[in-house]
Amino acid sequence: MPSLRDVRMRIRGIDSTRQITRAMQLVATSKMFRAQDAVQKARPYAEKLTYVLGSLVAAIPEYEDPNPFLVRRDENKVAVVVFTSNRGLAGAVNSNVVRQTIEHIEQLRSANPGVDVSIIGIGKVGVRMLNKVAPIHSSYLDVPDQPSVSDVSTITDLAKNLYESREFDAIDVVFPSFVNTINQSPSISRLLPIEPVEHKGEELTNVNAPNYIYEPSAVSVLKTLIPRYLEIAMYRFALEASASEHSARMVAMRNATDNASELIDDLTLLYNRQRQSAITSEMIDIASGASALSQ
Repeated sequence: MPSLRDVRMRIRGIDSTRQITRAMQLVATSKMFRAQDAVQKARPYAEKLTYVLGSLVAAIPEYEDPNPFLVRRDENKVAVVVFTSNRGLAGAVNSNVVRQTIEHIEQLRSANPGVDVSIIGIGKVGVRMLNKVAPIHSSYLDVPDQPSVSDVSTITDLAKNLYESREFDAIDVVFPSFVNTINQSPSISRLLPIEPVEHKGEELTNVNAPNYIYEPSAVSVLKTLIPRYLEIAMYRFALEASASEHSARMVAMRNATDNASELIDDLTLLYNRQRQSAITSEMIDIASGASALSQ
């Protein structure tokens, strides 16, 4: 059984840890609210932009030359952009994204045994955990906790250049999708080539596409809109990852703080019992000594 001194030192050590986890919880909570607000505001814009892009694609006659970012090719080389955090202590959000990435790569290799898969890592955790799964084509370790469009523009430009130069035939994105404070689900999205979209469960075609008049032409508008679409899509992925990270870290630090409090309560009870036992033993020794002297 540990001594009173050992129990007292252990209580002090756990209490110091609890203060750290409590401070980290408060910081993560503050960042979480800002990140959640940002991602909820970005979603409607990104969804509407996706629908407008689909309307443009549907309005272009099939005989015209398609935009190169819309052309599907044989997927012999695929790049997977993986969003993780730069720091740990965020629950299972990073491990879930890594697990989803590994499953996706296995599916790609199963569908096409000769496919060449490379990873574009966003965040130190993903780069460290996936460097033996597939080659790391490039990594970005300086994306801030509260990203802006300019912070991810370099990643977007890289994706466009890699696809346009035919270095890769497809680019997928794996990211933690923010559902709520408790749930962050890893998701996979095809960034390039841009696939036909659906609106309210119905695929847009030349028949049911909105009858808009595009000036100077639908092809010109589409050419201007696609870079903006890719930029907003990447920005949304970054916001989803940020909100998921801060939410997961807040929950993890709150659980750690609660566990530390419970452990301190248990150790305090043990300490009081041992101290009471020591006091009782001393009183018995004193009483026994006094009784022996009086005889």
